[in-house]
Amino acid sequence: MALLLGCIADDFTGATDLANTLVKNGMTAVQVIGVPSGPLPEADAIIIALKSRTVPVRQAVADSLAAAEALLGAGARQIFFKYCSTFDSTDEGNIGPVADALAARLGTGFAIACPAFPTAGRTIFQGHLFVGAALLNESGMENHPLTPMRDSNLVRVLARQTEASVGLVPFAVVDQGAFAIRQAMTRLTESGRRYGIVDAITDEHLVAIGEAVAAHALVTGGSGVAMGLPGNFRRAGLLPDRPDAATLPPAKGALAVLAGSCSRATLGQIGLARDHAPVLELDPLETPDAAVLTAQALTWAEGKLSEERPIIIAASAPPDRVAALQAKLGRDAAGALVEHVLANVAEALVQRGVGRLMVAGGETSGAVVTRLGVNALRIGAEIDPGVPWTYAEPNGIHLALKSGNFGTRDFFLKAFAHA
Repeated sequence: MALLLGCIADDFTGATDLANTLVKNGMTAVQVIGVPSGPLPEADAIIIALKSRTVPVRQAVADSLAAAEALLGAGARQIFFKYCSTFDSTDEGNIGPVADALAARLGTGFAIACPAFPTAGRTIFQGHLFVGAALLNESGMENHPLTPMRDSNLVRVLARQTEASVGLVPFAVVDQGAFAIRQAMTRLTESGRRYGIVDAITDEHLVAIGEAVAAHALVTGGSGVAMGLPGNFRRAGLLPDRPDAATLPPAKGALAVLAGSCSRATLGQIGLARDHAPVLELDPLETPDAAVLTAQALTWAEGKLSEERPIIIAASAPPDRVAALQAKLGRDAAGALVEHVLANVAEALVQRGVGRLMVAGGETSGAVVTRLGVNALRIGAEIDPGVPWTYAEPNGIHLALKSGNFGTRDFFLKAFAHA
């Protein structure tokens, strides 16, 4: 099986989101954790999951280039740089600097930037990103503790992160299909633009955008735009039909959810779950001690583990509590505390028989899979848009890594029916 698409994701949940899109469209996909040190697994698509969204720019660039070298060395025909559908970043990066470095390595003069994911409510119109009916900067993302998004205009947002010129492929063009999109990208390139934000409000738009970039060495965007990429390989005779792309080994073991995300969606999911499953809400602001919080969680979990219903352990909090914790400990230390505690708890729960584990939050997911020593994830069936079950190698457990903003309100309750 030849590697066709090489992907670099800036966080762990985003990587599984992308892999899920590719599997649904008939590609086998394996998510590799961190820059690989040895040969890559066999799959149509390999997604290297980095924790580069919020690290210093220099580290994000170095890790992304190392990942690209591994993928190119394995024969990847196209490189996809995946970031969040809410374009999570700051004016310093890391989307712009990483895209610049990858474009230079691949020798490409133009790349699209399209984080749209209409199924999850992320659409782009006239360059402005919407989350549902709200502009990005009015969606709650303006309160994100690490990457507050206070401007919905993605042309402006990306332009602040790169010295390159950024243009727009507007809705009126995208709605005409792949040929018109290619023509618009050619015009942007000829006018000196290196990047083009591409409008999209439907899945059909994303498929057309994917078709339009078939010959591009580099594609950047959210997972949505990747739905059009498998068809390019299929039309080229490189990708056979794969009806079993989502098949995983049978799931077994106790059920658990760990939530570190403070998004509105995750807070709502925790709220609904309280009436249906055991829920423990840790309070890092009141007890900013990792050892004590870990002990509280494990003591509470004693006797509650079951193969019938999940336990839910959350360190999530509304924006005011997050701000207070950051004021008390510092932004980085506050985030690290939560990640460390939930990684400790995950390790202990797996040792106690948890075989199906859901983790909410990109940074939390990264900490958990690292602590568990997961090398790779084989991608299985979708639970909700953007969130599949995966099979962790070499651990043999089933993991679902959920972006904080994803999933319906009853997500924590229904997810295990899919495992």
